[in-house]
Amino acid sequence: MQVKVMSRIYRMSKTEYQGLLQVASEQVPFGIYAVEKQGYAELRCDRCNSVTRLKELTRQFKSQGFKVYANGR
Repeated sequence: MQVKVMSRIYRMSKTEYQGLLQVASEQVPFGIYAVEKQGYAELRCDRCNSVTRLKELTRQFKSQGFKVYANGR
């Protein structure tokens, strides 16, 4: 699996990626912390100020075919 963190791309196993997701979810209390699609994932740090903004971003990524990982209130 390829994982993009900032501007670098890393190759790792699915279990390593799951551990990285756990750490990323703790860093973003309210917002999107990762998106994933067919063997490619991107760690993000999209912090949101409102539920409306979170839903807006989530819909945007889902329309592009990504699975979205986010923390809400």
